Amino acid sequence: MNIKSTRERLLASSMICGVALLGLATPAAAQTAGDEVSEVVVTGTRIPSPNLESVSPVTAVSAAEIKATGVTRVEDMINSLPQAFAAQGSALSNGSTGTATVSLRGLGATRTQVLIDGRRLMPGTPNTLGGSLAPDLNFIPTALIERVDVLTGGASAVYGADAVAGVVNFIMSRNFEGVRVDAQYGIYQHDNSSPIADIVSARAATAASPEFFRLPKDNVRDGESSQVTLILGVNSPDGKGNVTAYAGYRHVEPIFQGNRDFSACTLNSGDSFAAAGCGGSGTAFPARFGANIVDITGPGNTFRPRVAARDVFNFGPQNYYQRPDDRYVLGAFANYEINDWATAYMDVMFMDDTSTYQIAAGGIFAGTFSVNCANPFLSAQQRGLLAATAASGGGTCATNPAGTFTGTIARRNVEGGGRQGTTQHQQYRYVVGVRGDLNDNWNYDFAMQYGRVSFGQVQTGFFRTGAINNALNVVSVNGVPTCQSVVNGTDLACVPYNIMQLGGVTQAALNYLETPSTQNGNLFERVVSFNIGGDLTEYGVKTPWADTGVGISIGAEYRRETMDYAADFVAASGQLNGAGGANPPVNGSFDVYEVFAEARVPILQDMPFAKSLTFETAFRYSDYTSIGTTETYKLAGDWEPVDGVRIRGGYNRAVRAPHILELFSPQNVALDGTQDPCAGLAAADPLVARCASLFNLTTAQVLAIEANPAAQYNGRFAGNTNLEPETSDTYTLGLVWQPSFLPGFNASVDWFDIKVKDYISNIGADVIINRCVGQSDASFCSLVHRDAEGSIWLSNQGFVDDQTVNIGSIRTSGLDFNAGYRLNLDDQGLGSMSFNFVGTYLDKLEAQALPGDDAFDCAGLYGTICSVSSGFTAPNPKWRHKARLSWATPLTYGEWFKDVTVSLQWRHFDKVKLDAFDDHPQLNNPGIQYESDRVLKSRDYFDLTASWTMRDNLNFRAGVNNIFDKDPPLTGASNCPTGSCSGNTWPQVYDSFGRYLFVGLTADF
Repeated sequence: MNIKSTRERLLASSMICGVALLGLATPAAAQTAGDEVSEVVVTGTRIPSPNLESVSPVTAVSAAEIKATGVTRVEDMINSLPQAFAAQGSALSNGSTGTATVSLRGLGATRTQVLIDGRRLMPGTPNTLGGSLAPDLNFIPTALIERVDVLTGGASAVYGADAVAGVVNFIMSRNFEGVRVDAQYGIYQHDNSSPIADIVSARAATAASPEFFRLPKDNVRDGESSQVTLILGVNSPDGKGNVTAYAGYRHVEPIFQGNRDFSACTLNSGDSFAAAGCGGSGTAFPARFGANIVDITGPGNTFRPRVAARDVFNFGPQNYYQRPDDRYVLGAFANYEINDWATAYMDVMFMDDTSTYQIAAGGIFAGTFSVNCANPFLSAQQRGLLAATAASGGGTCATNPAGTFTGTIARRNVEGGGRQGTTQHQQYRYVVGVRGDLNDNWNYDFAMQYGRVSFGQVQTGFFRTGAINNALNVVSVNGVPTCQSVVNGTDLACVPYNIMQLGGVTQAALNYLETPSTQNGNLFERVVSFNIGGDLTEYGVKTPWADTGVGISIGAEYRRETMDYAADFVAASGQLNGAGGANPPVNGSFDVYEVFAEARVPILQDMPFAKSLTFETAFRYSDYTSIGTTETYKLAGDWEPVDGVRIRGGYNRAVRAPHILELFSPQNVALDGTQDPCAGLAAADPLVARCASLFNLTTAQVLAIEANPAAQYNGRFAGNTNLEPETSDTYTLGLVWQPSFLPGFNASVDWFDIKVKDYISNIGADVIINRCVGQSDASFCSLVHRDAEGSIWLSNQGFVDDQTVNIGSIRTSGLDFNAGYRLNLDDQGLGSMSFNFVGTYLDKLEAQALPGDDAFDCAGLYGTICSVSSGFTAPNPKWRHKARLSWATPLTYGEWFKDVTVSLQWRHFDKVKLDAFDDHPQLNNPGIQYESDRVLKSRDYFDLTASWTMRDNLNFRAGVNNIFDKDPPLTGASNCPTGSCSGNTWPQVYDSFGRYLFVGLTADF
């Protein structure tokens, strides 16, 4: 048994220690970096399946399958796997960090570790908006991927912290020789035929401003994407080294929600969407002043009473469904064998990615503002309807010209267009190291790694709150309307903002009010690692019943992460009106020192009912400067009683240390919850008396609390340096079957159970306020701070305290199914057929909001709790699968048409039910139980792809995803939380844009 075979066994069993992966690299034509033993490698385009050899369940995605999906974004491919749940991605606009992340098992992106050839990928952004320092998949060059291994379940003992839910390991193409150009173009096509179009048309007929309810064309084509990658590879003259370099560019065009009929308006929740109709935001057009709104049907400068249900703004159409994006990647992988015991290697990778989010037009978001009664823009009728404050003399503005009106003022900046944030990430990653064989039994690997992310964002289209106050207070100076701040010298740049009259807004006023803001940040990660591996067979360290001895790997690692973030004064002080809150600076760092060891012990070999019985164990000790010490470990076993049948199982203790934002973020009021049970109540509602008692309000004050039509409420967030690390326990048990009587067939089924304790999160504003009101719990009520209007959304003085804490726990369990079959039909002259299947049954997805609480189960559910405040981020279907049937046809026409393959893929998402209807008291919420939202029906998508080769060096591919242009399931506004739910659906989960048509070419020279 030589050392190479031992290393292969260690790797195949657990993707052992990332530093060892690079030590296994061999020429790409023979075997990819990190492949299993040779008997599971199939030549040609087939990629080895680690799942069949691994002790832990692993799902492998080949380069051929990635190309067959037609994706240019890695997150689209990962999110198609049943084990992955939606996180940050291109279909997220409001709340976007400009990155793409993956959340295995729905446990959160920070609990999924991303590796490149077994080495940690640094966090993707210092952007504080997302609050989640997870790796950015945009960094991965798609054309260089040879295989993606998805290991689900705790792996911290092997890979370090964050591998709570599992590991996504990208195996990159190395040792390439020649020149390759890979190019692809794609576009979405959609037929607008949804019954929602009738609802939009009906709303336009009754709207005060029908122009905001336009329907899109019947047939739309948009969201174009293109990508081209150049790969160059050369071997050294002596054959001891190789350099593989790449450069690539990707461009993605935007898709607007207004270009789909089912998202052409924001749907209200109700008995049905048709009955509930279109809704929107209370910050509408034209301007609102207290209980009045400028009458769009009048002479242009009069008020009429505001009707809350009617006078809303249709904010959806301006939002990006798909963000535009431009990405450049550049890099190289190099290695050179210096001598028999030392091979030097280096990775250099760079990305420059610019992505832009757009949400609805800004303006003056409903809040408390003041207008002087002598404002020359006010008509006599308007003055008679505005009440002057008691402090300014009382009466009306007509009777008290020296008085001041103070109250709710709101208006959309329809003249200025949508609010945008252009986000740029520049990422660098360098790895240098040396590895080699010390002798026939021992090998080593020493590496240093450096990663840096530079972030910059420019936001436009937002008004500055201080400028709003100045521009609304206007006096007449020699008959010329002039800002009071100009007269008194406090703001000489002020330009009056005339929203009392239709058509009164000037470009000069917009130039004054619209205030660009910038924010910048940097994140650094440094890693130094060393490990040594050995085969102890020759030393006699083995059991009496096995021919192969113990294989071990031991090592040490040092890691440092540093982050700094700062916004300009306008954003940092919360002066951007409608930005969701302030962006205070964050600075912090931590160091971690680790030692680790792993062993594989063959116990029985070639015995009756035990062709092999193997035990694996691993241990990692970590010392953090931020939280102290942690210990993680693994115990696993593998039993092959007879040829073709393997039983595997294991236990993993994993940890996740709090990241910098969780530790060091300062207090900040921003959007958090979706509910206020005390808002918008009728006088007869029994909650009125309870809310009055709980918050020390009068009945009149409670009845005056206004609900936010956009279902957005404030929370006050803050980091916590007293956090403890999360710990998780993962149990797996599985069966692998490769029957000898059915060559080419394999199947596996694996049970998993993962429980994360001391879960680091915010409790959630919805949980806090519902616990307060529903249970009259004083400890939770003390966290609710209402402003002078009784509101928790009209101003930053109203919020729910929601500091980051160690709360309860989350747990998931279920079954993974994998199957594959390849049938050779050459004897029949029909080529070959292949089939693969991946499915996951989600048995439980439980959350315990606080220690001592009963856990509630979100499996099969979605909603404001199960898709947001519980820590989960998407609908949670009980069953998901994808299956692909491919036919390698015998069709050929000389050198111009051969290797023709056609494949059909089926993707299925089971139905999910609204959590508010669940019987569990922490989920059941009669206030948002709407029939329109009760169920998101199941969805089946079918994708068709074909590929063929010309003259051996040109491989073409073309395909259509979502062939039948299936619309996504829809959710009403009451259960569609801002961010992950947008455009009345969940676009990171379901196909929301229509058919995706693509063509691609790989040319080798």
